[in-house]
Amino acid sequence: MVPPVQVSSLIKTARWSALLVGVIYGKKRYDYLKPIAEEERRVEEEEKKVREEQERIAKQLAEASEDTILK
Repeated sequence: MVPPVQVSSLIKTARWSALLVGVIYGKKRYDYLKPIAEEERRVEEEEKKVREEQERIAKQLAEASEDTILK
Protein backbone atom coordinates (compact mmCIF):
# COMPACT_ATOMS: atom_id res chain seq x y z
CA MET A 1 0.00 0.00 0.00
CA VAL A 2 1.25 3.47 -0.88
CA PRO A 3 1.74 5.91 2.03
CA PRO A 4 -0.51 9.01 2.00
CA VAL A 5 0.77 12.11 0.24
CA GLN A 6 1.48 15.22 2.31
CA VAL A 7 -1.13 17.83 1.31
CA SER A 8 0.00 21.42 1.11
CA SER A 9 -1.27 23.69 3.88
CA LEU A 10 -2.36 26.17 1.18
CA ILE A 11 -4.63 23.53 -0.34
CA LYS A 12 -6.02 22.60 3.08
CA THR A 13 -6.73 26.25 3.86
CA ALA A 14 -8.39 26.77 0.48
CA ARG A 15 -10.62 23.71 0.97
CA TRP A 16 -11.72 24.77 4.45
CA SER A 17 -12.30 28.33 3.23
CA ALA A 18 -14.44 27.09 0.36
CA LEU A 19 -16.46 24.95 2.78
CA LEU A 20 -17.01 27.87 5.13
CA VAL A 21 -18.00 30.22 2.29
CA GLY A 22 -20.45 27.60 1.01
CA VAL A 23 -22.07 27.21 4.43
CA ILE A 24 -22.42 30.98 4.84
CA TYR A 25 -23.84 31.36 1.31
CA GLY A 26 -26.31 28.53 1.94
CA LYS A 27 -27.53 30.12 5.17
CA LYS A 28 -28.03 33.53 3.50
CA ARG A 29 -29.82 31.95 0.55
CA TYR A 30 -32.06 29.91 2.85
CA ASP A 31 -32.95 33.02 4.87
CA TYR A 32 -33.78 34.84 1.62
CA LEU A 33 -35.98 32.07 0.18
CA LYS A 34 -37.80 30.99 3.35
CA PRO A 35 -40.28 33.92 3.54
CA ILE A 36 -41.00 33.63 -0.19
CA ALA A 37 -41.83 29.93 0.18
CA GLU A 38 -44.04 30.60 3.21
CA GLU A 39 -46.01 33.19 1.23
CA GLU A 40 -46.41 30.76 -1.68
CA ARG A 41 -47.67 28.05 0.69
CA ARG A 42 -50.14 30.48 2.28
CA VAL A 43 -51.51 31.57 -1.12
CA GLU A 44 -51.75 27.95 -2.28
CA GLU A 45 -53.69 27.02 0.86
CA GLU A 46 -56.18 29.85 0.24
CA GLU A 47 -56.60 28.81 -3.39
CA LYS A 48 -57.11 25.20 -2.32
CA LYS A 49 -59.90 26.22 0.07
CA VAL A 50 -61.65 28.20 -2.67
CA ARG A 51 -61.24 25.34 -5.15
CA GLU A 52 -62.63 22.78 -2.69
CA GLU A 53 -65.62 25.03 -1.95
CA GLN A 54 -66.34 25.38 -5.68
CA GLU A 55 -66.08 21.60 -6.15
CA ARG A 56 -68.43 21.04 -3.21
CA ILE A 57 -71.00 23.45 -4.68
CA ALA A 58 -70.72 21.84 -8.12
CA LYS A 59 -71.22 18.40 -6.58
CA GLN A 60 -74.31 19.59 -4.68
CA LEU A 61 -75.75 21.09 -7.86
CA ALA A 62 -75.08 17.88 -9.78
CA GLU A 63 -76.78 15.79 -7.06
CA ALA A 64 -79.72 18.21 -6.91
CA SER A 65 -80.26 18.00 -10.66
CA GLU A 66 -80.23 14.17 -10.51
CA ASP A 67 -82.87 13.95 -7.77
CA THR A 68 -86.04 14.97 -9.59
CA ILE A 69 -89.46 13.36 -9.81
CA LEU A 70 -89.46 13.66 -13.60
CA LYS A 71 -87.00 10.86 -14.30
